[in-house]
Amino acid sequence: MYTFIDQPVDRLCNGGRFLLWAMRGWAHAVEQGTCPPLALSRGFASMHALPALPDFHLAMAMLNRDGLERISLAPINCQRIIEHEAILIGMWRDLANGDLDRMRETLELLVKAEAVSPIARAMTTVTAKLIAAGFNITGLSGAIVKEVK
Repeated sequence: MYTFIDQPVDRLCNGGRFLLWAMRGWAHAVEQGTCPPLALSRGFASMHALPALPDFHLAMAMLNRDGLERISLAPINCQRIIEHEAILIGMWRDLANGDLDRMRETLELLVKAEAVSPIARAMTTVTAKLIAAGFNITGLSGAIVKEVK
């Protein structure tokens, strides 16, 4: 998680940027009173990731509904990764690395106990569908790209 806090968004790998955009877009849609899947469908479709959208929406909705505190996400165009985003990206990274236990441990700190398993299942399904769509989600393990000088 600390790897990501206050880092520039453009230092994330493509998969990380997509997930960050999707999370921010989901939150923005909710704030605007728009249906999140409808708001995100063009972006997911353009990346051949539309099959992941229902599970992504489910995971985000449960994180929103069952959170022990309100999860804050930056505006879509914000150039820095804020704290809650860093936590969520860290959970996607843990999934990409096959560390479901670590992801679940983090979830246990964020949401009601009864929501941990359903959110973990939804996030695991999203990860599998994004990988099937050709995303290099495993790139989140080294998501911060070294700057070339």
